[in-house]
Amino acid sequence: MTEQPSLSPQDALVALMMAVSVSDENIRTAELVTIERIVNHLPVFGDYDDDRMSTVSRIVFDLFEDEDGLDALFGLITDALPERLYETGYALACDVAAADGLLRQEELEMLMEIRYQFNIDRLHAAAIERGARARHQVL
Repeated sequence: MTEQPSLSPQDALVALMMAVSVSDENIRTAELVTIERIVNHLPVFGDYDDDRMSTVSRIVFDLFEDEDGLDALFGLITDALPERLYETGYALACDVAAADGLLRQEELEMLMEIRYQFNIDRLHAAAIERGARARHQVL
């Protein structure tokens, strides 16, 4: 495996969202639109160069093809992301997972892995998940 470049905190958040989208091996338009909307509107991405998204996406895709890629990805993400943004990262991941209105098993497993990697308390995770569900309800 080639040496991966270090990520900025914003890159790490994008990588997390892309990982959730890629986790079921089918990147959906609703998920990509959600990622783009998040990057374009949330304050944490205020000074982010969105041209970096394609580079970060390529890193995620490459790591998903590697046997130990998920561990490497979480290593890059946790190295780049300040602990105070772990819940933010989980919230963004939940929004991407909920974007198409259907949570697949692979997405649920990825969210579980993110909770584990970020040591997010189950009660806090449930509140974040509930918020994502409420934001993505349809009539």
